[in-house]
Amino acid sequence: MSAPIIETDKWVSSDYDMIIDVRSPSEFADDHIPGAVNMPVLSDEERAEIGTIYKQQSAYLARKKGAVMAARNIAAHIESKLQDKEPRFSPLIHCWRGGQRSRSFATVCSEIGWKTYTLIGGYKSYRRAVLKGLEDIPATLSYIVIAGRTGSGKTDILTELTQKGAQVLDLENLAAHRGSLLGRMEDRPQPSQRYFESSLFAEIFNFDAALPVYVESESSRIGDIQLPSDIWKQIVAAPMISINASRTARAEYLLDGYKGLTEDLSDLQKLVSGMVRRHGHERTNIWQGLIETENWQDLAVDLLETHYDPAYDKSILRHDRKLLAEITQQDCTPESLASTAGDILKLENR
Repeated sequence: MSAPIIETDKWVSSDYDMIIDVRSPSEFADDHIPGAVNMPVLSDEERAEIGTIYKQQSAYLARKKGAVMAARNIAAHIESKLQDKEPRFSPLIHCWRGGQRSRSFATVCSEIGWKTYTLIGGYKSYRRAVLKGLEDIPATLSYIVIAGRTGSGKTDILTELTQKGAQVLDLENLAAHRGSLLGRMEDRPQPSQRYFESSLFAEIFNFDAALPVYVESESSRIGDIQLPSDIWKQIVAAPMISINASRTARAEYLLDGYKGLTEDLSDLQKLVSGMVRRHGHERTNIWQGLIETENWQDLAVDLLETHYDPAYDKSILRHDRKLLAEITQQDCTPESLASTAGDILKLENR
């Protein structure tokens, strides 16, 4: 006996055991509802083939060929990814705009006996909600910026705050980039702009407006990702807690966190060669010499003193944020960073 197919405008609900995105792999890769599983009704190649048949032959032949492909693919998904699902399994299924691809998959699931939901308007309606949410939600939240010169351990402090139950918006983690010129993360390519926005929306959607949101001091761009203007404006205007640590301690922290740069020198060499215009040949030749002799500690200290610290100080003056507190760390070890997170929460509870 078939089960009902229920149309809904909710993409998050405890009623769903799984969100099934039946769009093609390339559509899914560009953006999708976080947590969704891709089960394409048509592959990218099949979509292209159907489009060619539609244009060069007829709509009838395109639909006929598409039905064969869709039936074959749906059957493969049922036999593999959905094989172990129980009778009470209940999926939400969607395609681009709630059309034939999602209806065909939902019909099969219904005939199996699974209570099946389809998303009204498909991905397009979800995308509109993301953009609207990124306009409306940021202004309802109260942000506290965790600031500090490069190497202060701000990202790890945010991790500690998360573990202690605070609300944290880790933009660098969402963007898969550390935010600096050497911020590329090994084995983690940056997401598309759209998927970053989906992930960001999923984070702030569940925040409690009565509690502060801790966020790191960032530029408006993180690698190739552009922060949405509404949330950027709120972060720029937010008060800050400044983290202080000695240059030597910060250099040691960076050397531990950026070990890959001393093993594959391509990014480091590119950084130094790109600084000739700003710092001149004399200074960059010194850095090149430190690279050649593998004097990483002196290189890190000199880069901080000459480049990163002045850039940070200029940025802080430009934003003119209200200073809530200054916390000085003895060093940037895990123990010190955990202690700093505790001190931040004590400020919140005063």
